[in-house]
Amino acid sequence: MKTIHVCIGSACHLKGAYQVVNRFQQLVEEKNLQEQIHVKAAFCLGHCTKAVSVQIDDGEVYSLGEEEVEDFLEKIL
Repeated sequence: MKTIHVCIGSACHLKGAYQVVNRFQQLVEEKNLQEQIHVKAAFCLGHCTKAVSVQIDDGEVYSLGEEEVEDFLEKIL
């Protein structure tokens, strides 16, 4: 199972972190991926200038907007 951590710290919050979290959750449910992907909020991933920060497991940190979530999800599967 992969865990998607979405930063909800101050900078990310201001740039739409909750919309990113909601979009990930929506897509995971729509595509019936609950057994493969877990979406979690993270306080800070240390990339505030590139908000909204997203990390898969303990790997690389990415910067995403709500409109990029679906393409990103397709790439990590």
